Amino acid sequence: MPQNRYYQGPPSDHFDGLRFFNPGQAPTDHGLGDVLRWKLARGASTWPRSVQVTAAKPDARVDGIRITMIGHASLLIQVAGRNILTDPVWSERASPVAFAGPRRVAAPGIAFDDLPPIDVVLISHCHYDHFDVATLRRLQAAHAPLFALPLGNDTILRAAVPDARCVVGDWWDRLTIHDDITTTITPAYHWANRWPSDVRMALWAGHWLDTPAGAIWFTGDTAYGNGAIFGQIRERLGAPDVALIPIGAYAPRWFMAGQHVDPDEAVRIFTEVDARRALGIHWGTFQLTDEARDAPQTALAEALSAAAIAPDRFIAAPAGGVFDFA
Repeated sequence: MPQNRYYQGPPSDHFDGLRFFNPGQAPTDHGLGDVLRWKLARGASTWPRSVQVTAAKPDARVDGIRITMIGHASLLIQVAGRNILTDPVWSERASPVAFAGPRRVAAPGIAFDDLPPIDVVLISHCHYDHFDVATLRRLQAAHAPLFALPLGNDTILRAAVPDARCVVGDWWDRLTIHDDITTTITPAYHWANRWPSDVRMALWAGHWLDTPAGAIWFTGDTAYGNGAIFGQIRERLGAPDVALIPIGAYAPRWFMAGQHVDPDEAVRIFTEVDARRALGIHWGTFQLTDEARDAPQTALAEALSAAAIAPDRFIAAPAGGVFDFA
């Protein structure tokens, strides 16, 4: 009988004893036929080989909230004197191998050696564009941070970084990551795997940070689905001062709608959680899907205009961009 290699726990409303799933949502699994249909359509836009990035050099500590975009879903959150990384990837490719797979077109917005002391690393799920073992090993060697992860992801991390300090949770679990900072593991409509044989054996999630300087919500990867979780997040956790919401990797919609939001849906999430401000992430670094590199930025501006939301409230964050929040 098949067994989950990463997590052994009781069944729940989103775990059947073997695999995690999105309750009440359409399945996210795509077979080889769907992948071939997508790729053989040859609808992918041509991206530039590289784009210019002016890397930031962060201060050692920040009392308020400062967020620096490193690229894709990798951000440095400096809040209340603590330094937190999300889904850090400094590798040239988002791939299990160094010689193939999506290649970085935007250099990291902070050089690795310019990082301030890193206290905590938040991981959302185990896809290679979010869970980069080479980078996590470098962070362990240089900073020995605390890693906060959803169920099962700690097994993957400890196999690669045996001495990693981990705190682990299910959806809605609240984890202490410092004396006065917690992360609540928030649900997301997505999926996860490292190999074809371990699909949905580790959980996917976002992270809601409660800090003395304000609340920050890193959504991780998510589709919009029926939208139910976003109302639940608003009801259970409040309105974030800053939301970090994906806006890219969404085309073609027939293939991607069950796993990634597009900019219109990102604005709906922003509105439904009643965020004060937001940064658009998960765009412009790795070409994972068919849309043009700058399409998410353009589509976000159009969606904000249609919703009569001031453009400075929700900004498509470029690599190296530094944003301070009162």
